[in-house]
Amino acid sequence: MLIRNENTTAFREYRTVKTVSAVFLLTALLATARIPVSHAQQVGCDDLEGFADFAFWLGEWEVFDSNTGNKAGENSIQKLERGCLMLERWTSATGGTGTSMNYYNPVTREWRQLWVSEGRYAIDIVGGLRGDAMVLEGSIYNFTGAVWDFRGTWTPHADGSVRQFFEQYNHDSGDWDTWFDGRYVRKQGSD
Repeated sequence: MLIRNENTTAFREYRTVKTVSAVFLLTALLATARIPVSHAQQVGCDDLEGFADFAFWLGEWEVFDSNTGNKAGENSIQKLERGCLMLERWTSATGGTGTSMNYYNPVTREWRQLWVSEGRYAIDIVGGLRGDAMVLEGSIYNFTGAVWDFRGTWTPHADGSVRQFFEQYNHDSGDWDTWFDGRYVRKQGSD
């Protein structure tokens, strides 16, 4: 008979065996609860609620600086993984590049953008539709370790263009500074 006194070696060994057994059982249950890969890849996300919220940004674009009217670059936003992911590939007018993955999480009901640039910075923002605009908020990081609050707003217009407005929080002034204000215009023949 095991005496349940936490000071005894026998009880500590019993509790350890019981904990390890529970961990193995939980691991086995989780392994069997996974969606089979073959099933997951055949389903897609096009018809699920929330996944179409950002579809207005899909396409091939020329991007212009809203203040100067000068061409800022080109952007390609494509749907992948049967509508479960949007991939962005940016090339600036000066040749700089960046890539983002954008996806909707049906559990949290939020869109998320993860951006990485050869300019040694990354953006990680989440959010969703506010009215007609997609608004994502989070952080921008440079690779030396600095972090700032950051937000992006994408607003579709009746003429088919999209405004992309990025703001970065200025810790010194306490204001939100414009980081980028661009107008997306569909490339000819890319409708």
